[in-house]
Amino acid sequence: MNRATLFVPMSAKSRDRSGSWNVLLATVVLVTAMAAVTSAQFRGGRGGGGGGRGGGGFGQFGRVPEGRSVPPRYPPAHFQDGAFNVCKIEYTSVVPEAMGQGWATDYPYAGINLMTRLSELTKTPVSRDVNGNPNYWVVRLTDPELFQCPFTIASDVGTIGMSSQEALGLRNYLLKGGFLWVDDFWGTPAWQRWSSELHKAIPEFPIIEVPANHRVRQMMFQIDEVVQVTNIQNWRRTGNTQERGSDSPRADFEMMANDKGRIMVIMTHNTDIGDSWEREAEDHDFFERFSPRGYQLGMNVLLYAMTH
Repeated sequence: MNRATLFVPMSAKSRDRSGSWNVLLATVVLVTAMAAVTSAQFRGGRGGGGGGRGGGGFGQFGRVPEGRSVPPRYPPAHFQDGAFNVCKIEYTSVVPEAMGQGWATDYPYAGINLMTRLSELTKTPVSRDVNGNPNYWVVRLTDPELFQCPFTIASDVGTIGMSSQEALGLRNYLLKGGFLWVDDFWGTPAWQRWSSELHKAIPEFPIIEVPANHRVRQMMFQIDEVVQVTNIQNWRRTGNTQERGSDSPRADFEMMANDKGRIMVIMTHNTDIGDSWEREAEDHDFFERFSPRGYQLGMNVLLYAMTH
């Protein structure tokens, strides 16, 4: 599997965590306005429409296009250019989920913004198109292109149903060195469905909570607790982060590792970390509350995946 060359992150010269926090916060604040410009360019270039989990297009909060209203961008042949890229997993939903859009949830700006911040907060070269926008490709678990994606994201996985061919594709991908982050699935039924489908692909390894002293919590920032992020529409409407009430009391941070201890799958359950990236430029209060900590976790997971 091709992996991009990782350069030294900015915080490697110092282990001062408060200094790293200030670098992150200052950088993201400075570039937040730029995200709106990038959003408009992307929309114009690919024909994305309005929408989002709350619908309504670019209303008073400046909503970015999201989900099935944005045509998926599939990779061309020989798309690997030696730089780092993130891919979005497309799958079939077999059950509905409130406030979700299946595989297209948080697509495409969560991934685009995450790669943008990676390029700003580290020296990692990020794959870009001819206009300078990060290449955020959509792949299926049966696509050969999956094996050219060192890092993949799947959202709303409480709705997923994998065929035997898809389960085999996921198994081969993970055991050969691939990395998957699943996010934005809520409550017990969603957890049961996802964990059952994952064990259909890889039954021999358990799912466990990420230990407090695990390296992924310490790569660039110290992550003692994963923030519970709700989707921005629910937060504006209720101010509550628990999308499933008492069945989602806090964010869960789980993992599946291979027999050598390498994490293959990171799971952020009962939280929508993707919205902390996707919605960074839409609402100042939402940004301040969720985005810095969401990006802290994102940087740690990306750096872990690229170095393990």
